[in-house]
Amino acid sequence: MRRLSVLGLALLAACADPGGITHRSAMVGASSLEVDKSLSHENMEAAWPELDWWKRFGDPQLDALEEEGLAGSPTIRLARSRVDQALAAAQVAGAVRKPQVNASGDVTRQRFSENAIFPPPIGGSTFTTTEVALNAGYELDLWGKNRAAYDAALGRSQAAEADAFTSRLVLSAALAGAYVQLARAYEQLDLAHRALEDREKVQALTNDRVRAGLDSRLELKQVETSIPAARARVAQVEEEIALARNQIAALLGKGPDRGLALERPTLRMAGVALPSRVPADLLGRRPDVVASRLRAEAASRQVAAQKAEFYPDVNLSALVGLQSVTLSHLLDPASAIPSIGAAVRLPIFDGGRLRGALAQRNAEYDAAVEQYNQTLADALREVVDQLTSLRSVNAQRTEVESALASAEEAYALAVTRYKAGLGSLLQVLTAEMAVLEQRNLRADLQSRELALSIDLMRALGGGYEAKVAMQ
Repeated sequence: MRRLSVLGLALLAACADPGGITHRSAMVGASSLEVDKSLSHENMEAAWPELDWWKRFGDPQLDALEEEGLAGSPTIRLARSRVDQALAAAQVAGAVRKPQVNASGDVTRQRFSENAIFPPPIGGSTFTTTEVALNAGYELDLWGKNRAAYDAALGRSQAAEADAFTSRLVLSAALAGAYVQLARAYEQLDLAHRALEDREKVQALTNDRVRAGLDSRLELKQVETSIPAARARVAQVEEEIALARNQIAALLGKGPDRGLALERPTLRMAGVALPSRVPADLLGRRPDVVASRLRAEAASRQVAAQKAEFYPDVNLSALVGLQSVTLSHLLDPASAIPSIGAAVRLPIFDGGRLRGALAQRNAEYDAAVEQYNQTLADALREVVDQLTSLRSVNAQRTEVESALASAEEAYALAVTRYKAGLGSLLQVLTAEMAVLEQRNLRADLQSRELALSIDLMRALGGGYEAKVAMQ
């Protein structure tokens, strides 16, 4: 035993040296990123989004589209195939940690040389050499190399699972966003039709005034010029509706005809509030953050596996088989060729290959850590961005409602004065433009608030919850 201990120490002393090679980066915690002031004055009692967060908008057609997209989109199937690849790679990595047993059978027809090691009658004769064997091998994972490699592969498969949910979240948010754009286009179409109706009414009024001698044909031509522009706006918005339909169909993985079956959206605005402990809980609620952290941890396991390459490998092997130069004697006990052995392989001088490989693994770990740090910072920024924009939209909406009320009152007054012969056509058209502008602003703010709510659901993870403990 003492001799074996001395031999082991000597082998370790002869190993290539991994000293001086280490990583430089460290993962930051959510608590170290300052967000308390940015998240202040918000309702912090809300729950995290549900997996079917889009149902809060109360539109059955949107619910059906989301289910259809998540069930049959090529993007989702592609993400699933990547998960399957990662799981298969983890299975391969895990197989190395278990005993390996293989069966073999060989039949060789060979003439033995008369001038070789076998004397006559073997020399100069032709025989059929037959061998059947059962080989077994096992690598003693003394330094944890195979375990670390398996853990790394398992971590990458878990990261692929998180990436698959990221694809699901991106698709569901994109579908909801395109659906909001479709709703916005319908609102704009209503406004365009209303503007056309208003101008046609002004045209009829101007015709009456021309017949009464109160206006000239100049005013009539001015009104007639504005009507084609209103019709062009209707055509423009109808194009936007068609394009939004096509976009939704493409997100579903279907042809453009699928979009033709879409009816007008019936979205309703849902209140937006933040859940508690946003910075800390976001670590396990954002699939991209979870995937980045898992990849960093997998890279750490790869570093450990690479370090183990500097130490001896010990492999055990055994063989049980039969070998004979004549098939009739193959099953005789004398044909048995049992063997058992152990092999030790030790790197001593490799020209710096192992040190270079270890430095590469450490650099990969640093890159994965910094990617995680940036992903976490971006995740928190996205949450704060949506909140900042929602606050701004709420403030703008109050002002736009006030401005629209004033503009509509001014327009009504201008039309009344024009009917009474006290105002001019220019005043009517100017007042009308102000009303149209405020109506468009209000419609844009409504659709933007819906879009921001969707973006906030995505920024909060869309109902994802990490299956692994995130320390």
